[in-house]
Amino acid sequence: MKIKILIDNISGYVRDIRSTCDTCTAEASSKQLKGEWGLCVYTEFNGKRILLDTGASAQFAKNAADMGIDISKIDAGVLSHAHYDHANGMQEFFNKNDHAKFYLRDAACENCYHTHKIFKFFTYQEYIGIRKGTLKKNADRIVFAKGDCEIFPGVTLVGHKTPNLDEIGKRAHMSVKENGKYRPDSFEHEQSLVFDTPKGLFIMNSCSHGGADNIVKEIEATFPGKQIYAILGGFHLFRTSDDRVKAFAERLRDLNVQKIYTGHCTGQRAYEILHDVLGDKVEQMHTGMEIEV
Repeated sequence: MKIKILIDNISGYVRDIRSTCDTCTAEASSKQLKGEWGLCVYTEFNGKRILLDTGASAQFAKNAADMGIDISKIDAGVLSHAHYDHANGMQEFFNKNDHAKFYLRDAACENCYHTHKIFKFFTYQEYIGIRKGTLKKNADRIVFAKGDCEIFPGVTLVGHKTPNLDEIGKRAHMSVKENGKYRPDSFEHEQSLVFDTPKGLFIMNSCSHGGADNIVKEIEATFPGKQIYAILGGFHLFRTSDDRVKAFAERLRDLNVQKIYTGHCTGQRAYEILHDVLGDKVEQMHTGMEIEV
């Protein structure tokens, strides 16, 4: 299993090797890869090429080209949840790849908002969802996954099974619009991408809005008897108090996950606390990072 981070908040570099002539030695240099507020992860697993999310723009495709990844050969795309910083590159994916299906959770729509409060009395809703019109324009390429959905042998999409996640949505000031009204987001549109590797289950969930500790428990319940090897993604802790981050880190430690790769919406201060509690089990993601399992 090979994993490459095509987009994360933190920029990075890729080693660029070119031959100076037909018979001479190659010379190496580093090419910068641009980051952005978003996430995009490329994975090769059992002969399949899978893309998780597309970042906030077409930048993921430019980085992919610099990393030697051909978007046109990807076998499947997956959207972790219906927010712009993971979905706004979708059209670029469809433009460059003419065959792969793109899997969304069945509750995913173009209806996600961030609720802003002004002086505690007034609110306004900022749209943070999938770019309007994307789902209709590419309807023939999109699959809405229900329940536990195995897209390839050993590769499964799992939606949330934890109740009352709307309380998390309310605290995070996130909402969805239904029938002209706004309600706290309960993240039915969020899903985990799970790989069954020889080392154990490898979970990817790009923002973990439902709580990374809850997600690990959900995957344990979905695959009884299976060891959780790793979880990769943002943990949406960048606005969370130190005490709450520490308590979260301790809960994650008690779940005995062997490796944790995190970035994007986790935040630098939260990462430092996670590392203090979990030590070298935790690694900071960055654009251009490569992981082998």
